[in-house]
Amino acid sequence: MNLSASLNIFRLIRDPALCLPHSSISTFNHLPVPLSKGFGNQDGPKNIRAVVLDKDNCFAVPHKNTIHEPYSDKFQQLREAYPGNRLLVVSNSAGTGDDPDGKEADLLEKNTGVKVLRHSTKKPGCRAEIFNHFVNSKDTGVTSPEQIAIVGDRLFTDVMMANLMGSWSVWVKHGVVEEKSFFMRLETRFFNFLIRRGYSAPKPRSILK
Repeated sequence: MNLSASLNIFRLIRDPALCLPHSSISTFNHLPVPLSKGFGNQDGPKNIRAVVLDKDNCFAVPHKNTIHEPYSDKFQQLREAYPGNRLLVVSNSAGTGDDPDGKEADLLEKNTGVKVLRHSTKKPGCRAEIFNHFVNSKDTGVTSPEQIAIVGDRLFTDVMMANLMGSWSVWVKHGVVEEKSFFMRLETRFFNFLIRRGYSAPKPRSILK
């Protein structure tokens, strides 16, 4: 169970726009590289120095620790554009309490060549751990949450975490496999409801709490 998501969902009562992305793409293969190209030039160019990737149903088949083969080239582009600690995988399976011995995280790192965050609290509650990782890694140059972009297929975890963190968000609308769960349908319906009523994603700003 994701207690963090369950608790943070109540924030949407006060501020429903927290689950709205700054950019939406069809699949992982449609991700622009560098990511700054996906956010337009309004308010000036975006200084994206680091990127967070969700794993399950974003670039990998759920519960698999390998890159979905059709996405291999795109993943390599990201590694080249954001080398070293500038690219980070944050999963709600590998690297969490569901992976107590870290074997899944170790395997994912081996298969992707990218660091996997070990975090005690699941998304969207691990934003401080993500920010600290980038700030403490001298090769990233990250000094503010607005220099980070978060990519994922879930509005109530990945996108909401980005907005709570003060970062940029990219919503992958169609994952590796078609999701028909109640929560996925709820997210999509809520998204459409908000867009019809003129809501938009909040501007990134440092609101880490």
